Amino acid sequence: MTDRHIAVAEILLDIECELRRSRLWQSEMPSDEALASEQPFALDTLDFHQWLQFILLPRLHHLVDQRLPLPAACGISPVAEEVYKQRLEVMKPLLLQLQRLDRVFQ
Repeated sequence: MTDRHIAVAEILLDIECELRRSRLWQSEMPSDEALASEQPFALDTLDFHQWLQFILLPRLHHLVDQRLPLPAACGISPVAEEVYKQRLEVMKPLLLQLQRLDRVFQ
């Protein structure tokens, strides 16, 4: 496993911790239809935190676990900042983790 894979794995755990701390982590999976959205960030069927939990985190965990090539870029923190613009101070710890993820893919 490369240093980059290890860094991504650590950040993914930190993102999960922040979602749990913020009480955004869900125990129930969205429907298959909601997960099958073709819209960016599944914004038509999922809340942003659901997209993080049920789409982004599992996909990146898979890449890390299988030691597959990682994306060349990420860029999700600007989206998160827009989604949480009314709650930036409360969501700051999660935003910081998403910024870390963006940086590791630069």
